[in-house]
Amino acid sequence: MTTSSHWVLTLDCPDRPGIVHAVTGAVAAAQGNITELQQFSSIDTGRFFMRVQVQTGFERSSFEESLRPLAAYLQASWTLDEVGRRRRTLILASKAAHCLNDLLFRQRSGLLPIEVVGVMANHPDLRPLATFYGIDFRDYAVLPDTKAAFEAEVLRRVEDEDVELVVLARYMQILSPGLCEALAGRAINIHHSFLPGFKGANPYRQAHERGVKLIGATAHFVTPDLDEGPIIEQNVARVDHSLDVPQLVARGQEQETRTLAEAVRLYAERRVFLDGPRTVIFS
Repeated sequence: MTTSSHWVLTLDCPDRPGIVHAVTGAVAAAQGNITELQQFSSIDTGRFFMRVQVQTGFERSSFEESLRPLAAYLQASWTLDEVGRRRRTLILASKAAHCLNDLLFRQRSGLLPIEVVGVMANHPDLRPLATFYGIDFRDYAVLPDTKAAFEAEVLRRVEDEDVELVVLARYMQILSPGLCEALAGRAINIHHSFLPGFKGANPYRQAHERGVKLIGATAHFVTPDLDEGPIIEQNVARVDHSLDVPQLVARGQEQETRTLAEAVRLYAERRVFLDGPRTVIFS
């Protein structure tokens, strides 16, 4: 026996009767105490999703031994991790500071369970910010003839530094389909959200000119389909005719920072599951 440890078990398998009974039985066999349990059966895909937090005095290997035969029987994909372990994270950025500053502040304050291993940017503007937080910062000229080399460096760092999550904190470059596929399910982007949808330059000016009443932000997984990946988190705020463009930008940035931070938290705590083109979120 060892001192008590707190684990988070995630499980994804074809839906069938008796899964909860089987999993909780395995936890009991390991003399575990369940502190949190969430589950969902997807009618759309016929899959079952489960997240369980367990306190147990056994070594991790002993707990895993009790889970392996069960996972094989259920044809399940599963992970076992320590509750609260900081997920190793690489951030991509450009010139906008609000999302990067918020993530680094929350990391330093212990509000986000992430360990930022570095910031890679296509401009040098945010170096002082990263330096203030003691984070490695590297800037690159990402041009048509250098983009492939930059993306290869991103993948090299992901592999060499055991990066578990890549966050696009207002990184204003489109990732190649190859990089999107290589980072599938572990890269999160933040995007402003308007009705109607404004694309291209100066979206907040476009929103002001059209007199929008709602602005917001969407955090989603990165896919080759631009800004159409599975959605993790969304927020909106009401606005009116009295706000000028800079005020709209400020309101929008507030939504972007809180939405991205929440999406990163959910992912880092293993509360996000992919269910085809959408997500299952255990908040």
